[in-house]
Amino acid sequence: MSDTHAQTVAQVRDTMLPPAPPPRRETGAIHWLRENLFSGWLNIVLTILAIWLVWTVLSGFVPWAWRGIWGAGSLTECRQIRDQLYPAGTSVACWSVISERWQQLIFGFYPPGGYWRPPVALAVFLVAVLPILFTDLPRRLLWLTVAAPFLIFFLLWGGTIWGPLTMALGVVLGGVVWLTGRRTGSPLVTLVATILVPLLFWMFLAKPLAAELAQLAPWGLPRVASKDFGGFTLSVVIGLSAICLSLPLGVLLALGRRSDMFFISKIAIAYIELIRGVPLIVWLFTAQLLLNYFLPRGTNFDLMLRVIIMATLFAAAYIAEVVRGGLAALPKGQYEAADALGLDYWQAMRLIVLPQALKISIPGIVNTFIGLFKDTTLVAFIGMYDPIGLATAIRASTDWQGIYWEIYVFIALVFFIFCFAMSRYSIWLERRLERSHR
Repeated sequence: MSDTHAQTVAQVRDTMLPPAPPPRRETGAIHWLRENLFSGWLNIVLTILAIWLVWTVLSGFVPWAWRGIWGAGSLTECRQIRDQLYPAGTSVACWSVISERWQQLIFGFYPPGGYWRPPVALAVFLVAVLPILFTDLPRRLLWLTVAAPFLIFFLLWGGTIWGPLTMALGVVLGGVVWLTGRRTGSPLVTLVATILVPLLFWMFLAKPLAAELAQLAPWGLPRVASKDFGGFTLSVVIGLSAICLSLPLGVLLALGRRSDMFFISKIAIAYIELIRGVPLIVWLFTAQLLLNYFLPRGTNFDLMLRVIIMATLFAAAYIAEVVRGGLAALPKGQYEAADALGLDYWQAMRLIVLPQALKISIPGIVNTFIGLFKDTTLVAFIGMYDPIGLATAIRASTDWQGIYWEIYVFIALVFFIFCFAMSRYSIWLERRLERSHR
């Protein structure tokens, strides 16, 4: 009878159970809290301490900021309004200093009639870098990327339109020399000619040609001197200029340091170690005080241009080390594969090695960019009115003497927006490249 029962009763279920939801502890907010905040005793202790710290800070800051006063014309008037609205001893933010001086903090001493020009220049820059940052966009937009530096210079500094156009003509001449030399001459001679022809044109022909054209058709915008730049306009111009210029220079320095050619390698090593061994503030003082001693007598070298050059050279040394780390992280087989394909040095670097090395180096490069953008506040020590320098000048005025936190909170918030945007783009790019790699 037992044999008959064994033959008639199935040992394996032949019907599916109805679907059931997962346990509530394994989904949703409860699962996230258990995994991220309360996964162990150490994590629980750190979570409780962090909550206590955040509460301690926000419990004082949020009411202070929320009760802020926006409609006063001075700190004294702000305190009078506070005494009328709140009990004695209540801490209240005086945001009126921002509503009264926000234009100065953003534009510095830029002419009020031209306040539209820096935002338009920033918008042109953002549109110009979109084809580089997002490769899905049409490649024909790269023409705007090429033209953007000259248009931005024209918008910010003004003058006749012929100055930027003659500078662009020098770039066109360099491009013609490069395309012609690639077909007929040696690569080294072509590279040297491509660099020398625009430089000679800019040194000897661009300025007289622009002056003659300005006599015929004086089209342009009111000229703005570099000393009138200030606030976030100054920080953004210096920061973005140094970021855009330091990346290609840093890549070249990294390749030079790893080069098999003795003199190129040693020069790159000496440059990188010298720049990295000296603080940026020292190089800024060098740009302000010492650089003119090495120039011909009577040369007027714009201070902002000197600062941009020094910031670019400084950041390039750090980027070179970051990229060198990415190059060193690549397996030797990648270089051998490029040799097996018959690629020359520059083809191998452009098509195989650098794309992978730069992908590895993205976090370090963006970290250097963020540090460089924040370091633009150091120009306050050489007499330039960045947001920190303007904050000091505002606090020294009779109307706002004694105010502190409100200005610095505003400055910190704006810097945070810029730096957070760069950080989030870096994270997005890393994830995108990881997906494309798979």
